[in-house]
Formats: sequence, structure tokens, C-alpha cells
Amino acid sequence: MDWKEFTAKTVDEALTNAMLEIGTTADNLDYEVIEKETSGFLGMFGKPARIKVKLKKNLENIAKDFLEKVFNAMNIETVIETIYDEENNLLEINLEGEEMGVLIGKRGQTLDSLQYLVSLVINKNTDNYIKVKLDTENYRARRKETLENLAKNIAHKVKRNRRSITLEPMNPYERRIIHSALQNDKFVETYSEGEEPYRKVVINYKKSNKENKQYKYGKDYSKNYSRDYKKDYKEYKESKARATGENS
Repeated sequence: MDWKEFTAKTVDEALTNAMLEIGTTADNLDYEVIEKETSGFLGMFGKPARIKVKLKKNLENIAKDFLEKVFNAMNIETVIETIYDEENNLLEINLEGEEMGVLIGKRGQTLDSLQYLVSLVINKNTDNYIKVKLDTENYRARRKETLENLAKNIAHKVKRNRRSITLEPMNPYERRIIHSALQNDKFVETYSEGEEPYRKVVINYKKSNKENKQYKYGKDYSKNYSRDYKKDYKEYKESKARATGENS
């Protein structure tokens, strides 16, 4: 935001008018007094106070300024809300408007790109790395739930068919969601392969110790030996009884 002038009876009143018009508090504003108020003779013919004001260049304002320029170029009206968590070095940005589907893009690709660009802008002159979370219409939470359900459904198929399945390319954040969703599953394992931006998650069937022995020694350990033994022993007794009858 460029400097903007405000005029009122006093400097304090001019500053108050500036806060109301810009929609912020005094600690987010830089201001200079151009001319102080004067009372004049017997309180008459006095001059009003004039000040010039602009927003301080804090992280939230830097992010807002950048996004406003982007959305103006795209001809999209968007309300931008920001919350900076200084303790966790996290800047959360939420967008509201009528054309948010355009900003989300296919599988959130446009939203991810905007988030990446904002991160570059605000971290350009900062000492500590600031994480950025850009969201709209609760897309991040909805996408997370979708990926977790996908991971469990694919894992079920892998366990049923005992064959690995490779998912479509995903960004690092979405791959972490898949890994996390299945990290406690005893029957499958996950890993990533390929190069960005085509890196994919593979969900692989984890062989049990018994299956590993079967594979190692080439034996069929999948048979039910308890049941097979009873069947064999019954046939053995029957054949022995027949042989005894024939010899008697």
C-alpha cells in the first residue's frame, strides 16, 4: 500500500479515521504528521491536522499485497484473511470468494502453486523460515480425508491380491498423508519412487515370516497341516483295518 493522506481536527482523530478506512490497528500502520492542527485566534480559523499513512511491511501484509496483485491480474474478487502464529513460525491464509474452484485447480495444484509463491515472497528477507498454509473452502482437510480413505482402500486390495499398487504422482505433502495413514498397518509397507514432480507412492504387501520361509525354501507353507494330518491318519487307519480283515 502506498502512502495515503488523512485530514481531521487533530492528529489522533486523523489516525483513527485511517484505521477505520484501512481496517486495521495502529500497530500495523506507519504514519507521519504532515501538519499539526492549530487552534487559531480565540479558537477560530484554526487549521486541521494532516497525516500520511501506510501499512507496515509485516509478514501478513506482504502476503496480502502479493496475493491481491495476483488476484487483480486474474480478475478474481477474493477476501484474504491471515493469522500469523509466531510461536510455530506458521502463516495461515484463508481465501473466500465466488470463484474458489479456479484457485484450487485440479487436485489442488493451483492452490499449491500459490502457496509456494507466497512462501518464496515472505521468506525472501526473513531470518527464520516461515511455513505457509494457504487454504480455501476447507479444501486441505477435505483432501486429507480423501487421501486417507484412498490409502486404506488400496491397502485392502494389496492385502487381498498380495501385489503392490503404485498411486498417481503426488506432491510431498500428499505423499506424507499416505505414508502416515498406513504406517501402523502390519501387512503393508509404503515407499516413494521416481523424481519430482512425478514421484509416486508404492503400497507393497509385506510378507509374513511364514511366507518368507516359503519363498526361501520353495515349500508350500500355506497348507493346513493340522487338517491334512487328520485326513491322512484316518485314511491310514482305514487301510490298516482293511489289510487286517483281508489277512484274517
